[in-house]
Amino acid sequence: MDIKFDSKIFSLYLVTDRSLMSAKTLEEAVERAVDGGCTIVQLREKELNSREFFNTAVSLKKLLERRGVPLIINDRVDIALAANADGVHLGQNDLPLAQARRLLGRERIIGVTAPTLSLAIEAESGGADYIGVGAIFGTTTKSNAKKNSIENLGEIAHTVKIPVIAIGGINSTNISLLAGSGISGAAVVSGIIAKDNITDASKELLDILRSEVL
Repeated sequence: MDIKFDSKIFSLYLVTDRSLMSAKTLEEAVERAVDGGCTIVQLREKELNSREFFNTAVSLKKLLERRGVPLIINDRVDIALAANADGVHLGQNDLPLAQARRLLGRERIIGVTAPTLSLAIEAESGGADYIGVGAIFGTTTKSNAKKNSIENLGEIAHTVKIPVIAIGGINSTNISLLAGSGISGAAVVSGIIAKDNITDASKELLDILRSEVL
């Protein structure tokens, strides 16, 4: 990865979901998560129109930039560019990686969802900066997500040279099961943002990650 970030930023990767958050505003939820140690934030907005998505991205970019935490935009390369976000995360049905890289350049992060080894290798060779693998423990945030295995996660993480992030139903009771998998971090949604104390939830997860997993 020849951009300004190193793999440590992926340790505790917050993915937003305003339908689950315990805080009154998304900005409040994200700030509390960062207070607890979240190292990177992905803004995922499936229900907002483009103007609302952009405005939210700009607001979070200002908040996170002050804290030195990168902002990744889910799916939308145009929003990432318009809001001057730090990168974008692409699913298998989103804009192709090559076209996203051409638009975003090398200075921004591009992550790719790759649930199989072949897709992970393809993403790495295509210039992805990290790979997301899931859904490791199932998920309630994506109705079409298929459950993956820790064994498959480990095979991917030990094969590719770029960071691999586990996602899918990860929380404080199961995150230690990822020990030895070779991942660079864990992406968490409800295990952080739905908790009554978002800061404490983030801190607990990061402590387990650093002491048992990474």
